[in-house]
Amino acid sequence: MKTRALLVAAALVAFTGSAALAESIQHGNLTIKDAWTRATPPKAKGGGAFVTITNNGNEDARLTGAVSNYAKRTEIHEMAVNDGVMKMRKLDEGVVIPAGETLELKPGSYHVMFMGLNQPFKMGEELNVTLEFEKAGPVDVTFPVMKMGAKSGKMHH
Repeated sequence: MKTRALLVAAALVAFTGSAALAESIQHGNLTIKDAWTRATPPKAKGGGAFVTITNNGNEDARLTGAVSNYAKRTEIHEMAVNDGVMKMRKLDEGVVIPAGETLELKPGSYHVMFMGLNQPFKMGEELNVTLEFEKAGPVDVTFPVMKMGAKSGKMHH
């Protein structure tokens, strides 16, 4: 029976991809899930990472920063279009996750920004990044690297 269960689990991983099996992280009142990033071209100087954070608490939470060994600087950024011009900026104060709400860091919006990459991100690898929260403190999150140009962290088969 154990052998059969192991074979079923192995087949599930093979057909769905390991990222589809990633569990969410519970960190205090925060639920952190769906972390992902994209592969980067060989000479890219920067890259972005994305994640969904739900605040299950009764007071606002604040994502204040991120730490990694993959780039000279790892920051929280916002990308927005103002008067038809796309602008990206570092959020010095971080970003608030209102009580009882979900914040999705996604392409074209809030994201973790890696500036001055030490090496390209390669599809199939994983990045280990520490997200820093004002009150909840640091939490380590694994970001699977999807294909270049991916629009989400979901695997398609």
